Order: sequence, then C-alpha cells, then structure tokens
Amino acid sequence: MREARQSNSALKRRWPLLITFSGLDGSGKSTQIENLRALIAEMGYTSVLLAFWDNVVVLSRYREDFVHKVFRSEQGIGAPGKPVERRDKNMRGWHLSLARHGLYLLDAMHLKIVIAKARRSAANVIIVDRYIYDELANLPLGNPLTRAFVRIVTALAPKPDVAYLLDADPERARARKPEYPVDFMRQCRSSYFALAKIAGNLTIIPALALPEAKRLVEKHFRARVEGTASPAVEYIAHPAA
Repeated sequence: MREARQSNSALKRRWPLLITFSGLDGSGKSTQIENLRALIAEMGYTSVLLAFWDNVVVLSRYREDFVHKVFRSEQGIGAPGKPVERRDKNMRGWHLSLARHGLYLLDAMHLKIVIAKARRSAANVIIVDRYIYDELANLPLGNPLTRAFVRIVTALAPKPDVAYLLDADPERARARKPEYPVDFMRQCRSSYFALAKIAGNLTIIPALALPEAKRLVEKHFRARVEGTASPAVEYIAHPAA
C-alpha cells in the first residue's frame, strides 16, 4: 500500500509522462504500445495515443500524394503474404535530403504545439507512435552539418520522459512487414543507432522476441514511474550490418 502511494506520488510529480516508440517498420511498435497501454490502465492511470504521421506531420496528405504520384509508391500496409513496395523514405538524392531537412524542422515545430495540447488533457501518460527521431534517422547522419541540424531539432522538440527505440533484426522485421528492401532496413538500423548516440536520451530495447521485449518494456516503465530507472540511453552491442 505504501509502495503504491509512493509510485502514485512519483508519477504525479512528472504529470503527464511523455512516452515515445521508435524503430524499424516491423519492429513491434504497435504491439508494445498496445501492451503498455493495457499496463497503464491496470495501474489505474489513463493514456492517450498519438500517431506521429496522423497527428504531427505537416501537410501529411500532400506529402503522401507526392510519393504516390512521383515515385509510384504503392499504397497500403505490407503484411506477410501481401508485400507492398514502398518508395518514399528509401528514395535518395541531395534535393530530397534538402527538402527533408526543411520539412522535419516544420514537423518539430508542430510537434511542440501537439504535445502542449496533449499535456492539457486529463491523460496521465501521452504515448506517441513514432517520433521526430524516426524522421531524423532518415537523414545522412554522416554529414557534420546534418548532425548539427539533428542536435538543433532534438533540442527544439519536446523531450520524452522515455523514448523507446525497439531494435529488430532487419530480415525478421521485413518478414513481419514487407514494405522496404532488406538492405535499406539494414541502413535504417545503423542510422537509428547513430541517432541514439547523437540524441543521448533513447532507451534501446534489444532485438528480442515480442513477449521478452514486452516484459522488458513493462519492467522499465514501472521503474521509470517509481523514479528508479536511469533516463540515460541504454547502449547495447550493435554488430556491423
């Protein structure tokens, strides 16, 4: 009983918590978000879920129409047995990179407005499916100017109380959600790890089976609510792809 009161007090001091999930397509974000929302309800709290593309991205409809018309990107979501050939974030070129820098800055500015509004709601926990980190990981992080840009944007965007980065084996992630080539997904995985070092506030969940990842997320969240988990990034071994 005493522990429950302490946990409740610890949470209220940071009311509401901002929790984000990032990672490769097929890394299990939707599953882990659903599991965490169930845990939050079980603990007696309320949560609100925001989808980065639907609730934050500026001009999302026009950006989606652009990739469909210009790059002939297939619509829909890939599923086992029903692959989709996406052509959007995997398309490269200096002009696209320049445009992404500008659009991502606009998204970060709008993100501040969206999160500020969500914080005025009655929810105890705000969960965001993907975050600005997922966009920034799509930039050429080997470029010093881009890394400087990333630092500016991460400083501008609201800092999550916990930013989960779900690691995943690219081949297995591709099998769960067949949308992008495996080689591109390997590059994305490396970019996420590079971004984690730049941002410095990502909590990396290793590439585990979904039930094991669920237990780790739950354990970390409970500790975070109780004020016993370190907010620093958790680095794990990252074998070269």
